[in-house]
Amino acid sequence: MIRWERDGAVGVALIDRPERRNALNAELCDELRTHLEQSRDLRAVVVGGAGDRAFCSGADLGRRAADLGGGGEGGLEHGGGDTFRPAFEAVLAEIVAFPAPVIAAVNGAALGAGMQLAVACDLRVVAPNATFGIPAARLGVMISSANVERLAALVGTAAARDVLLTARVLDVDDAEQLGLVQRRAPDAVAGARALAGDLAAFAPLSVSGHKRALSLVAAASTLSDSARAELADLETAAFASRDLQEGLAAFAEKRPPRFEGR
Repeated sequence: MIRWERDGAVGVALIDRPERRNALNAELCDELRTHLEQSRDLRAVVVGGAGDRAFCSGADLGRRAADLGGGGEGGLEHGGGDTFRPAFEAVLAEIVAFPAPVIAAVNGAALGAGMQLAVACDLRVVAPNATFGIPAARLGVMISSANVERLAALVGTAAARDVLLTARVLDVDDAEQLGLVQRRAPDAVAGARALAGDLAAFAPLSVSGHKRALSLVAAASTLSDSARAELADLETAAFASRDLQEGLAAFAEKRPPRFEGR
C-alpha cells in the first residue's frame, strides 16, 4: 500500500511493502498517481519507502513474471502483457507534471524502477546507506525512452552510459558525484520532510513557475518522434525476448543468467 498523509501544505507518500523491499506493482503506481492527481493544491510532496532498507527495490519481478505467462512462453509475442510498465510510466509523468516540487527520500536501495522513480523527482534527499542502480541488462529488459532522457539530463550522457551499460550499483558517494544527491540526511524521510516544509513556505507561483520552466528547458532537447518510435520497438523486442524469460528465471533461481541475444 501507499501510506499517504497531508501535513499542512506538504504531502508524504511512503511505499509500504518492507517485506518486498518496497517493490512496485501496477496497483501501487496507480494508487500513488491518484493521490497526486487529487492533491495538486499541495506546495511540496515527499515520496519515500517504509523502513530503512529500501526506497524502492524496483518492479515486483514475481508479478512481472506472472504477467508474462507460464511455461516460458510469455512476453508480448506469446499473449502475455505487462501491467506494470504503463502504470509506472503514468505515475512518473504525473510526478514530472505535478505543479509543486516532489522530493525523493532515498533511505536505502533505489534500484531499477526505484532509481527511475527517484530520478523523476525534482530533488533527492539521501541516507548514508542509499544505493542507486538500474540492473536492466542483468534481466533482459530495456527502460523507456522517457526514463533514458531523464537520466541523461540529470547526470549527463557519459554517466548514464556507465549506469545503464554496466548495470553497476552506486553507493551514496558515487551517486552524489554524479549529481543524483541534493541533500544528505541520517533519516532521509525526516530530511525530506524538513526540506519540503521549507519549499512550502516559499512563494508558490515562483516555485511552480521555475519547476515548469526547467521542465520546458529539458523538453527542448528531447528525442524526435521517429527516435521514440525506434526505441519503443526496441523496448517491445526486449520485453518479448527469450532473454527476458531467462533473466527472470535466473533471478528467481539465484543463478547467473545465460543470455543468447534472442
